[in-house]
Amino acid sequence: MTTGKINVSVENIFPLIKKFLYSDHEIFLRELVSNATDATLKLKHLTSIGEAKVEYGNPIIEVKIDKEGKKLHLIDQGIGMTAEEVEKYINQVAFSGAEEFLEKYKDSAKDSGIIGHFGLGFYSAFMVAEKVEIITKSYKEEPAAHWTCDGSPEFTLVPHDKTDRGTEIILHIAEDSLEFLEEFKIRELLTKYNKFMPVPIKFGTRKEALPKPEDAGDDYKTEYIDVDNIINNPTPAWTKQPVDLTDEDYKNFYRELYPMQFDEPLFNIHLNVDYPFNLTGILYFPKLDANLQVQKDKIQLYQNQVFVTDNVEGIVPEFLVMLRGVIDSPDIPLNVSRSYLQADGNVKKISNYITRKVADKLKSLFNENREDFESKWNDIKIVLEYGMLSEPKFYEKAGDFVLYPTVDGKYYTLAELKEAINANQTDKNGKLVVLYASNKDAQHSYIEIAREKGYEVLLLDSPIVSHLIQKLESDNENLTFTRVDSDHIDKLIQKEDTQISKLSEEESTQLKTVLEEIVPKTNYTVQLEAMDSQTAPFMITQPEFMRRMKEMSQTGGGGMFGMGNFPEMYNLVVNTNSDLATTILNTSDKSAQESLVKQALDLAKISQGLLKGEELTAFVKRSFELIK
Repeated sequence: MTTGKINVSVENIFPLIKKFLYSDHEIFLRELVSNATDATLKLKHLTSIGEAKVEYGNPIIEVKIDKEGKKLHLIDQGIGMTAEEVEKYINQVAFSGAEEFLEKYKDSAKDSGIIGHFGLGFYSAFMVAEKVEIITKSYKEEPAAHWTCDGSPEFTLVPHDKTDRGTEIILHIAEDSLEFLEEFKIRELLTKYNKFMPVPIKFGTRKEALPKPEDAGDDYKTEYIDVDNIINNPTPAWTKQPVDLTDEDYKNFYRELYPMQFDEPLFNIHLNVDYPFNLTGILYFPKLDANLQVQKDKIQLYQNQVFVTDNVEGIVPEFLVMLRGVIDSPDIPLNVSRSYLQADGNVKKISNYITRKVADKLKSLFNENREDFESKWNDIKIVLEYGMLSEPKFYEKAGDFVLYPTVDGKYYTLAELKEAINANQTDKNGKLVVLYASNKDAQHSYIEIAREKGYEVLLLDSPIVSHLIQKLESDNENLTFTRVDSDHIDKLIQKEDTQISKLSEEESTQLKTVLEEIVPKTNYTVQLEAMDSQTAPFMITQPEFMRRMKEMSQTGGGGMFGMGNFPEMYNLVVNTNSDLATTILNTSDKSAQESLVKQALDLAKISQGLLKGEELTAFVKRSFELIK
């Protein structure tokens, strides 16, 4: 029997481990199962190269609860340790790491992300256990060893009569951690952290029905046997080659990842790279609506099939955190932390690779089946538009597959759009004017006026469209976007010919004075225009620049300071060639004149969806009185 003191100068190492190693004590199970997996895979490697002259077999890892004895057992059939190795790895290496940890973090050891740097995984057991035992038998022909430590620097190391290869760790659960003796809790943790570990993990047994014999009679009762309850899937889809997987395999894996999600993913991207870093994974595009506040934290990060986190910002490009799926990289440590990620060069390379891979996949989907891609556009556009704004590398490739739909359901790439509208929508200054609507119903009358001129009108309705068109304008010379209701159509795309006004200059000035006395100045600027006599007499428009700046301010960045709270300003465009303009001008009764203007203004407001509340009630009442 060996007794001794663990080589550490800090007497209170165990309370500090318990307090500081992790903010979340449940991580101990992940660490111990990961160690058992490593021990098993090391044996697999040694047997495959002939160094270990033993049969590898079909090893499993077993987790067992002894509720009465207040013990939790973790048993593997891996490489095992000799007494000498226990002395080295448990008593010396880990504790030299513990000292380094304490020295470095004694003042601020609250970061949960440190443990992996210091070889302290095993000692996370002391966060939940008052005593820990290791019973281990090496694959080498040496006796088994039994190590015991009660959470002080004292330990004992004695021979043991264990004959089968592998290691059993016994945790004597502390009074303040008895939740880890509950079956539901252990199952929850194993499912969370170890669902895809590469070695089968047994947790209890389950009943399985035996097949019904062919000669069974009507009174046959199904027979059941107890089988190992394997809690994990050791060969998840991302560990396989894409050629070995069908569309149905990808969908089934999606359901395995998200059992509570009932929607089908639109498509998937299989990641597989081994240089200059290792990365595998599968990303899924779910259906997304125009609401940017979609639930994030849906991509799970693994290290060699061990769950690390579902907070992948910094690893995955920001615009893709709305996707779902799995990324697995041995180059990202288990102790992933924000400060580590920001400083790590591999992480940026991974992010760039994923951006490129997603762009390449989107391009191939577009080229292979454009019709199908167009049908999915509304479900994916918000991610892609956000990507164009936030990732220059993605923006460079986006021209090949990003679409611009029209109100008629046609889809153009930007290059196709320029070609399609060049002849008809270039103004007298040589600018190509792209007309768009953000709401087909609310802007219907304006869309119809543009259609009558033979103009194409895009439907751009995502919340970040103002930012996107600002970027497109800055990157495309002589291209301008303007919403179809931001001015009269002839002003939006100015050609050489101009309408002649029926009103003289003096009459126009007189009409403007009348209108400005009645129309509220706080929200409306009166603008007289000579237009076709069949065009609406009163039209409300909202200047493109003002509206766009306000929208950009409301969705973050790009706008003037404080524009989000700026009052809505509109132009009231009055057609001087309309009969109504002449009637208002020639009405000498001030009261009748005011009624005409208010009624016409309210009708223009209705076409823009601006007449609400008291104003709408008063308009309806007044209209009924007119038709008595």
